[in-house]
Amino acid sequence: MRLFRLFRIVWVGLRFGLDEFLLGHDRFRFAHMLVRGLLFWRPISQPRAVRLRLALEALGPIFVKFGQMLSTRRDLMPPDIADELAKLQDKVPPFASSAVLATLEKTYGKPASQVFVHFEEQPVASASVAQVHFAVLPDGREAAVKVLRPGIGNIISKDIALLEIGAWLLERLWSDGKRLRPREVVAEFEKHLHDELDLTREAANASQLRRNFLNSPLLVVPEVFWDFCSNDVMVMERMHGTPISQVDKLLEQGIDIPRLAQAGVEIFFTQVFRDGFFHADMHPGNIMVAPDGRYIALDFGIMGTLNDIDKQYLAQNFLAFFQRDYRQVAVAHIESGWTPADTRVDEFEAAIRAVCEPIFDKPLKEISFGKVLLRLFQTSRRFNMAVQPQLVLLQKTLLNIEGLGRQLDPDLDLWKTAKPFLERWMSEQVGWRGFLQGLRDEAPQWGALLPKLPRLAYRALSPDGSQSSAFDAIAQQLKWQNRLLFLLLTVVILMLGFLIRG
Repeated sequence: MRLFRLFRIVWVGLRFGLDEFLLGHDRFRFAHMLVRGLLFWRPISQPRAVRLRLALEALGPIFVKFGQMLSTRRDLMPPDIADELAKLQDKVPPFASSAVLATLEKTYGKPASQVFVHFEEQPVASASVAQVHFAVLPDGREAAVKVLRPGIGNIISKDIALLEIGAWLLERLWSDGKRLRPREVVAEFEKHLHDELDLTREAANASQLRRNFLNSPLLVVPEVFWDFCSNDVMVMERMHGTPISQVDKLLEQGIDIPRLAQAGVEIFFTQVFRDGFFHADMHPGNIMVAPDGRYIALDFGIMGTLNDIDKQYLAQNFLAFFQRDYRQVAVAHIESGWTPADTRVDEFEAAIRAVCEPIFDKPLKEISFGKVLLRLFQTSRRFNMAVQPQLVLLQKTLLNIEGLGRQLDPDLDLWKTAKPFLERWMSEQVGWRGFLQGLRDEAPQWGALLPKLPRLAYRALSPDGSQSSAFDAIAQQLKWQNRLLFLLLTVVILMLGFLIRG
């Protein structure tokens, strides 16, 4: 089956004339006429961008998602290709309405007409994994119904299998293969793809993000209607807004576009550093703008998470970058384990300075993060820096943020926008506020542990019970001392709690 899938990928590429992307290179021009002669029968009258989009659609969800990412990289892609691939955001060919109704009937045990007051069989959006229909619930609330594509799990499994083979070959045949950990990256990608196939999980992601930004002046997240959700169907509040890619319409509505771009950066950093839970598929097809100027988040199938250690080191790195403290960047990389412990700090510092110094004091439109990432990759190879699979989604999201920022406001100063937020967050984490918050967070654990200390000490010193007589008196004395200590600690914690609330 894998061999058949590989053959299909090659066949689709040839059928849509994608070989011209390879044979157009000077190194392969000698084979151009030969291939044209052998494949004279194929129609390639359509523009190359259209043929590329059609090929990605024919190959399935993983390739569609790849095209979605490329569509946001207008600094790397020719305009014709970027414009055409943008159609993959929410214009993937829909599947039949009969299949949608069959899924709904299987889920609810009765026809959709008996579940919804009204159900629109024509989808409003169709993506690689699912498509969305509008409906009206029995209580009159407007809803968006997301239905999984039939058989999508088998297709993804086959593509993942091919990626695993490619990752294995990469590790075996390329000197940098093991350092890049391609198999771990593929495993992480597979995990998130399969998470997308469980719409109950996506509904839970939406509920969590909504709770994190409840009453936020920046972001609106639709409410999930849990009584109508299952693994194959997700029903949530219908949102009214303008796609963020339609900048002309936003201007007509009086939306402050530069402010909107800044808000997008603040939303991203809030999700990453405050919550450690972020929307990791932030392409324009998943974002709308409400009439009041707030962002509307859609499609919660891919969410990223970071632990406290990752957040601390990321924040240190970002702030050090903003302050051009390249030595601190090098030290943070070594302390985090991202770079080998025997790395020379001065050499690593000099290499990072050479990559990053040229990009500062420039508006976003003059900075190509693609080129910066390429140079950072070259630097990482020199210093044997290991790829961190847990940060792959964050890196992808940063690329999406850049692409979105370019569309909204090419003059956006990403550094200036993000720096105050990160400084405030670091102050809350490592300053006196962070210390007090730590006391509040750990107080329940302390309260549970302190009364047990005498008994734990008794057991540690007398595991066989032979010294019980010697320790009984001590344990009794410690019991009263412990009560007094616990009472004192409780008073201190309560006082700190009042101070923090104040």
